[in-house]
Amino acid sequence: MDKPQMIEHLHEAVNYTVYDTKWIPLSAKFVVLGSKANSHGILDIYELNEDKLVKVKSVEKKAAFKCGTFGASSLRNRHLAIGDFEGRLQVLDLERPDMAVYNVKAHSGIINCIDAIGGTQLECGAPEIVTGSRDGAVKVWDIRQGQAPVVDISPPPNTQMGDGINKSSPRRDCWAVAFGNTYNEQERIVAAGYDNGDLKLFDLRALAVRWEATIKNGICGLEFDRRDIPMNKLAVTTLEGGLLVYDMRTQHPSKGFSWVEERNAGRSVGTNGVISGPKATVWTVRHLPQNRDVFLTGGGTGSIRLWKYEYPDRRVIEDADGSKEGVAGKLHMVSAVTLSSQPVHSFDWHPDKLGLAVAGAFDQSVRVLITTKLNTL
Repeated sequence: MDKPQMIEHLHEAVNYTVYDTKWIPLSAKFVVLGSKANSHGILDIYELNEDKLVKVKSVEKKAAFKCGTFGASSLRNRHLAIGDFEGRLQVLDLERPDMAVYNVKAHSGIINCIDAIGGTQLECGAPEIVTGSRDGAVKVWDIRQGQAPVVDISPPPNTQMGDGINKSSPRRDCWAVAFGNTYNEQERIVAAGYDNGDLKLFDLRALAVRWEATIKNGICGLEFDRRDIPMNKLAVTTLEGGLLVYDMRTQHPSKGFSWVEERNAGRSVGTNGVISGPKATVWTVRHLPQNRDVFLTGGGTGSIRLWKYEYPDRRVIEDADGSKEGVAGKLHMVSAVTLSSQPVHSFDWHPDKLGLAVAGAFDQSVRVLITTKLNTL
């Protein structure tokens, strides 16, 4: 077999619902965030010890944990920013996790998604955290600046006029956020995806919406191929098996960004590699740290898929009006494997060890995976 293979190396069953998994930087440890049956939040730290997983710490809080990131923390501190079901944003020192380093009531509803940047990148601006919530708001936080967000992108409050004939549209649930375009001290973009398929690009320097589009289904996952370079590609995953990759280098005045789409990204994968069954949600997308053109998606059928993006011969063309228009590339599915009978909804590549990863699924399990031959792609 010449193509990369995704192999389950270790499997740990837990007694709670897993919502997120993240490697602790510069270590062989990872954190698992979730919700216990009594709705308390649970944070477990596991360490890889040869052929087994050893739980080295467990922390319980009163509100269930939904999502976490180390992106705004230095490698020395390795503080974890967490969003919970009560709308609180907490930053925990994993050496002393009982007392939060930072704790704020960030949203009126559950924090669905979180991303962060600036902890380890040089000359890329302030360390910031972005949160997206069921309350429809997207907020950017710099924990050095106190308890208020540095940017608050909240929808207008619902209003009604007259006899209720003219009602503003309901607040949309923000399901996914991602930082990008952070290649110097000034530039920074936040991409946000919503339950109705809205995709918005917020320019934090200009404090304005740079671009927006509507996709057919609700957006579950978003990630730029790299956060700390000029925008290159943005991967988007949706309900009903949608996977789109936008070429972010060229924005046409009216058409926006070009994209390539795969509508079968969430269907089942048989042992013979044949794709079949109904279209299921594609929950997450994660680019390989060592190769920005390779990424993985986790699906509602319990499968994970490895993809390779192929650039076109020409990435930019001119239309009849002389405006520059981007040209999308092609998507190739490199490998696929079914891990679980339940959705694989969280995934994290190890930043330093090529092919090492941790995944969480709704079967109350955490898996350590090894992907071979990634250096051949």
